[in-house]
Amino acid sequence: MDIVHDRAAGIDISKRDAKVCVRIPGARAGTFSKTVTTYGATTNEILRLRHNLEEAAVTVVAMEATGDYWKPFFFLLDETLNVELVNAKQAKNIPGRKTDVSDATWLAELAAHNLLRASFIPPEEIRQLRDLTRLRANLIHERTREYARMEKTLEGSNIKLSSVTSTLSTVSARRILDALVSGERDPQILASLAHTSMIKKSAALTEALTGRFTDHHAFMVKMHLDRVDQIDQAMTVLETRIDEVMEPFSLARELLMTIPGISKNVANTLIAEAGADMTAFPTAGHLASWAGVCPGQNESAGRVSSAHTRPGNHYLKAALGIAAMSISRSKTTYLAVKYRRIQSHAGAMRAVVAIENSLLVIAWNMLTKGVAYEELGVDHYDRTNPERARRRLLHRMESLGYQPILTPLPTGTT
Repeated sequence: MDIVHDRAAGIDISKRDAKVCVRIPGARAGTFSKTVTTYGATTNEILRLRHNLEEAAVTVVAMEATGDYWKPFFFLLDETLNVELVNAKQAKNIPGRKTDVSDATWLAELAAHNLLRASFIPPEEIRQLRDLTRLRANLIHERTREYARMEKTLEGSNIKLSSVTSTLSTVSARRILDALVSGERDPQILASLAHTSMIKKSAALTEALTGRFTDHHAFMVKMHLDRVDQIDQAMTVLETRIDEVMEPFSLARELLMTIPGISKNVANTLIAEAGADMTAFPTAGHLASWAGVCPGQNESAGRVSSAHTRPGNHYLKAALGIAAMSISRSKTTYLAVKYRRIQSHAGAMRAVVAIENSLLVIAWNMLTKGVAYEELGVDHYDRTNPERARRRLLHRMESLGYQPILTPLPTGTT
């Protein structure tokens, strides 16, 4: 196998240190020597490593790590060296011989033959935006967990508020919870605090608020409500910061928001995870594969073992899932029609993934060409394949017990 890099290095990184294998030509022609050294994970140690790699004239450095331990090494080494962060799954070592030293040696060998594919590392401004949007997603999840904990407390007091209101985060639910914490226990008075839109549910609400709510439950609910308020305040500050950091990408965000289902937050997440410059992905298919919203490939001897989607980018997939579910509930767009066509024969889950894929393909083309979304319309499939539409309608009439007789309209008549 051809050697692309005569001087290569492989790094296996842990929290405290890293095993570094340097592969350089040996004394005799056609031979190579491999030296494995341990370096600490502090800044000074990484700078010393960079100096040694520069002295060895290394032309490529391949690294893998658990979690985020790669970041200090990558950002310091990448300033002067050709560094590739690789997926550990793509650089599997020989089974039964798994150590940090052998991993580093194997990485250096693969890097020398150019057999590794570098991971996508966005530029600094996108990384900052990614930190902010991911923190926002984590805060939303934490707020949801607080409401779940609060509901457990209410269940313990036999208060069935969430069985009448849609969620505990509604205005009506918050008024009632604040009153409970303040000492009000009369179910009818509590029910009267609900929004006027819930008048029809007054009897059910009164019944649900009849329980054994004690001072202990009031203390617990207040703790959860205070925590929810703290998260809401943090999210307000965070969203202001996101808008500030997003300013250079405001045009890209406006373009993405012309796509049905893509809200401001979804657009922020898409740009934060994939970036606004689509040159990092050669085609829309590469972007969809990287995000994990396309069928997997696992074929051997002509048989496909599995076509499950790969893990991909969890934050991006979650945001796309929100957009796809929004599209599934609409009826006035081309994507909504596409969702129902796929759902009819493949099921709802596959239809959601298909729409996620379509959204990324559309986003890639829009950001690459700098154009806004063009709605194809709910009749797109009927216009592109009228014969199929005619057969479908005929079959539908026959299934209802009718024998239709079709008479073509004169040319030019609608």
